[in-house]
Amino acid sequence: MSYLDKIKHCHNVDLANYRPFMVEGSQYGWVSSSFAFHLSVWPDVFQVDDTAVTFTGNADNYAARSELIAPIIKVLHQQGVIDTWVGEFYPVNHHYGQQGVMEIERAAALYFGVQCYGVHVNGLVRKYDTNYVWIAERAKDKPFYPGKLDQIVAGGQPVGISLMDNVIKESQEEANIPKALASQSQARGYVQYKMETKRGVESSTLFNFDCWLPEDFVPENTDGEVDSFQLVSMEELADLTENTDEFKDNCNLTNIDLLIRSGFIDAKHPDYEEITRLLYGEV
Repeated sequence: MSYLDKIKHCHNVDLANYRPFMVEGSQYGWVSSSFAFHLSVWPDVFQVDDTAVTFTGNADNYAARSELIAPIIKVLHQQGVIDTWVGEFYPVNHHYGQQGVMEIERAAALYFGVQCYGVHVNGLVRKYDTNYVWIAERAKDKPFYPGKLDQIVAGGQPVGISLMDNVIKESQEEANIPKALASQSQARGYVQYKMETKRGVESSTLFNFDCWLPEDFVPENTDGEVDSFQLVSMEELADLTENTDEFKDNCNLTNIDLLIRSGFIDAKHPDYEEITRLLYGEV
């Protein structure tokens, strides 16, 4: 178990097992054979063959495509093919900020293997001896990664809201961080990964933020998604990340990015070159 192992785990997908998801002649995702079979029930909307799944519905703009695909995703959820429902929409595009070709229910994003985006916030505290970071324990009734450790604030990036507005919203919901504090969060770049999951390809970009909090601030969850918070030193964060599997998989990437930026992982580390290549490389 190592930092490099944690990164490689988030890059474990074998795309030979998936078919491109095509819209208007361009690839936007990856679809498994089993999910492709379910989509083949709608031949007027999806052309399914051994080489690709192509959206062929009679719709030629963002709104029309979104409207056409939405009831299909709803039916697949009702059938149990799509196992959860969020009620948020993700854009189907190639890069953050690019106009999408449609939007889909967040719970369906991994089944189509489309690009996803999220914000992860490091809750940092300066003390006399060293810097500390607040970490969250996910609620044990969450459908994914129950009880795992997480950043103080993290959430998907839906359509219709900026990164900073999302940071402020999620900070209030997940840790009761006042807007005045959350709005001071500093963007610190991003990490990307493609990971195989039971739902499909998780192709994600995580935008990392640092939020420096007063020493007397204590986070409090308000949406039921976190069971508890704990304040750990950077040394403890490094140990938990490198030597345990207590963190949610993609949270390890945000941790490693923070540890690099804070000097806890530097060029003296034997895996430094490979760590930085995989962590910051385009996928």
